[in-house]
Amino acid sequence: MWALLKHYLWEWRGVWITVPSMAGFVILLRFAGLLQSSEWSLFDHYMRLRPQLPPDERIVIVGIDEADLREIGQAIVPDQVYAELIQKLKARQPRAIGLDIYRDLPVPPGHQELVEVFKSTPNLVGIEKVVGDNKRYAVAPPPVLKMLGQVGANDVITDGDRKVRRGLLSLSDETGETVYSLGLYLALLFLEKEGITAQVVEGTDNWWQIGKQVFVPFEKNDGGYVQASAGGYQILLNYRGASRYFDTVSMTDILKDRVPANWGRDRIILIGAVGESFNDVFFTPYSGDLFAIPEPMAGVEIHANFISQILSAAMGERPLIQTWSEPEEWLWIVFWSGVGAILTWKWRYAGGARILSLSRLVAPILAVGVLFGSTYTAFVWGWWLPVIPPLLGLVGSSVGIIAYVAYTAGLIRKTFGRYLTDEVVSKLLESPEGLKLGGQRQKITILASDLRGFTALSERLSPEEVVTILNIYLKSMLEVITQYQGTINKFLGDGIVVLFGVPTVREDDAQRAIACAVAMQLAMPRVNATLQELNFPALEMGIGINTGECVVGNIGSEIHTEYTVIGSEMNLTFRIETYTTGSQLLTSGATLEAADPSILRIIAAKQVKPKGVKGQITIYEVGGIGGKYNLFLPKEEEIFLPLSAEIPLLYLAVEDKHVGDTIFKGSLVKLSAKGAEVRAEKTSEDSIPLPLSNIKLNLLKVGQKAEISEDIYAKVLDNSASSRSFYIHFTSKPPTVAVQLERLYNSLRG
Repeated sequence: MWALLKHYLWEWRGVWITVPSMAGFVILLRFAGLLQSSEWSLFDHYMRLRPQLPPDERIVIVGIDEADLREIGQAIVPDQVYAELIQKLKARQPRAIGLDIYRDLPVPPGHQELVEVFKSTPNLVGIEKVVGDNKRYAVAPPPVLKMLGQVGANDVITDGDRKVRRGLLSLSDETGETVYSLGLYLALLFLEKEGITAQVVEGTDNWWQIGKQVFVPFEKNDGGYVQASAGGYQILLNYRGASRYFDTVSMTDILKDRVPANWGRDRIILIGAVGESFNDVFFTPYSGDLFAIPEPMAGVEIHANFISQILSAAMGERPLIQTWSEPEEWLWIVFWSGVGAILTWKWRYAGGARILSLSRLVAPILAVGVLFGSTYTAFVWGWWLPVIPPLLGLVGSSVGIIAYVAYTAGLIRKTFGRYLTDEVVSKLLESPEGLKLGGQRQKITILASDLRGFTALSERLSPEEVVTILNIYLKSMLEVITQYQGTINKFLGDGIVVLFGVPTVREDDAQRAIACAVAMQLAMPRVNATLQELNFPALEMGIGINTGECVVGNIGSEIHTEYTVIGSEMNLTFRIETYTTGSQLLTSGATLEAADPSILRIIAAKQVKPKGVKGQITIYEVGGIGGKYNLFLPKEEEIFLPLSAEIPLLYLAVEDKHVGDTIFKGSLVKLSAKGAEVRAEKTSEDSIPLPLSNIKLNLLKVGQKAEISEDIYAKVLDNSASSRSFYIHFTSKPPTVAVQLERLYNSLRG
C-alpha cells in the first residue's frame, strides 16, 4: 500500500510542486494589489457582454444640456425655471421627483417661487454632497428641503481608474447623522406604494433588508478589490445599461409641453445635467475598453441605474452582485492552478509531436474557455468570481511543462516570418513535409478587394490619417473574412487577397467566397459611418473573385519563406477586380459554376479581354446570394439628370496606373449621384474610351469660376449613351469638386 502511494506521489510530483507554488504566488500578487486593475477591467467587460435588459420604465430622466441653456439664454438655470419645471412634473403625478441639482444658494430670479414649490412637494428629494475631497468640496442641501427632511446624498465613489463601480445606500455626515443617498430615498418612496419597506436584519451589523433582498455591505477585499475604502453603506453597482439607456427628455420639452401627457406618471422622475460642460459626468464599466474612446455617463444616469438596482432587488426581479469570501476565492485559485498542472502533466510523454501539440495546447485552451464561460455565467446570475488570478494559476502551471511547445512555435514563426491562420499552422504541424519548400497544385477560390480611388485620396492626407482609415476599414473587413473562414493571403496597401480552399478544400469554397464578398460590401456603410464621425471621406470598394488551379505552398528560400499561392488564376483575379466600380462584385464563370448559379442574383454579364488572357472571357456582376446565406446588396438605380449648362473638361486614358499622353476635350452633359455622362468634342477612334477602362478628368469650369479642377478619376461604364457620349462612374473626386458636384446634382433634383 505504501509502495503504491509512494509511486503515485512520485508519478504526479510535478503537480504537487507546481500547484501550491503557483497558487501561492498568484495569491501574493493579488494581495499586493497588482491584479486589481485587470480584475476591474474584466468586470467591466463582463458587464458590457451581459444580455441587454429592457429599459426600466419605472424611472425617467429630465436631462438638462447645453441646448436648454441656449433656450433660456443663461449660463445657469435660474430658480424660476426650476420652479416652473417641478410644477409641471408634479402635474404628471409621479411617485417621486429627484432634483440632482445643487440649490444651496439662491439663483435669482424666482427663488421664493422655488421655495414655495419645495414646501408644497412632499415627494420631492433634493441633494447635498456630504463628503468633500481634493477636487469636489462638500455642498450643503437646499435649506427648505433639509428642514423638511427631503434631502439625499449624491456622493459618488470612484475607483483608482476613475470609474464608478460602487454606490452608497447611506453615509454619515460630519455630525454623525446618517444621510440616505438620493437613490435609496427615491427608491423607498416608490416602494412605499408597493407596500415594501426597509428594516434592519437581526443579528447583523445594521444590514438592511428591503423587500426580498438583504443588502450586504461592501467589504474592502470584496471581488477584485484590495484594501478598498469601505466607508458608509456601500454595495457594488449593478448597472442596467449604458449611457442614454433610460427614457430621457429635455427640460425644454417639459416646459413647452412637448411630452405625452402620461409621461412620468406613477414613476420616479430624475432631474439632472446630462451635458458634458456641466462637469457632472463619470466613467463607468460601460465607458469602453482599453482600445476605445471612453464615453462618460452623466451623474443623474448613474443615480437612475442605482435606483433601478434597488427596485429590482427589492421586488425579486434581479439579484445584487455578490462575491465569495476570501478563503473561498483562495480555493478557487488553487483549483484552477491544479487544472492547468494536471492537463499538461498527464500528457507530458504521450505519443509523437502531433499528439503533444493537440494535448498540451488544446486542452489548456479549452480549460481557459471553461474558466471564462463559468465565471461569465456566474456573473450573469449575479456572482463576481475571480478570473485573472485563476487564469494566471492555470497558465503559470502549464508554462514549465509545455516550454518546448513554445520553442516549436518560435521555429514556425522564424520559418514563415508572418501570420498564418490557425488552420494553416495546424496543417503544417501535422504534415511531415509541412516546413519544406515547394507546393502542390489544388483548386481554390481567390477573392481580391481594392478601394476605389484610395491612392488619390492618400495623397491629400497625412500618413497618420491614411493609417487610421486603413485600420478602421481592415478591422471591419477582417471580422467578415474570419466569419466566412477565409484565409488572408496578403495585404496590398488598401487591397486584401483572401483564399478559400487553403489549406483544406471544401465543397462550399466558392459559395463562401461570394457570401464573404457580399458581406464585405454590406459592411462598408458601417465603415463609412465611423469615418464620417472622424471627418474622413467615404470609401468605395470593388471585389473580384475567381476559381481555378494554383500552386499552394511554401515559396521562398531558407532565409525567408512565405506560405502563398502562385498561378495565372491569381493574376486573372486581379484583372477581374480592376473592372469593378465602387460597391461592385464581379466573378469569373468558373466561380459562378462552382458556387451553384441557382442561388445567386446575377445583375449583368460582360465580355472582357483581360491583359495576358487569350480571347475574351465573361465576367458576372453578382448582387447577392441566397440559400443559407441570404445576403443581398441593395439595388441602387443611377439617375442621370441633364445639366442646364454643359461643363467643359479634358480627359486622358489611364492604363495600369499610368496616365496616357493624348488629351481629349469634352464636356459633362448629365450628372448622377456617383457618375456622369461625358460627350466627346470630336468623334475619333481613340476619343471614346473602351467600357470598363479608366480615365482621368479635369473640369475646365468649377462653380462660377473658369479654372482647371484637381484631378478626377473615373471608370467608363459599358452603357454608352451615343456615338459621341459615354457614361462614367467616379472613383476619386477631390473634396472641393465632390462638394460642388453634389451641390449641383441636388439642385438638378430640385
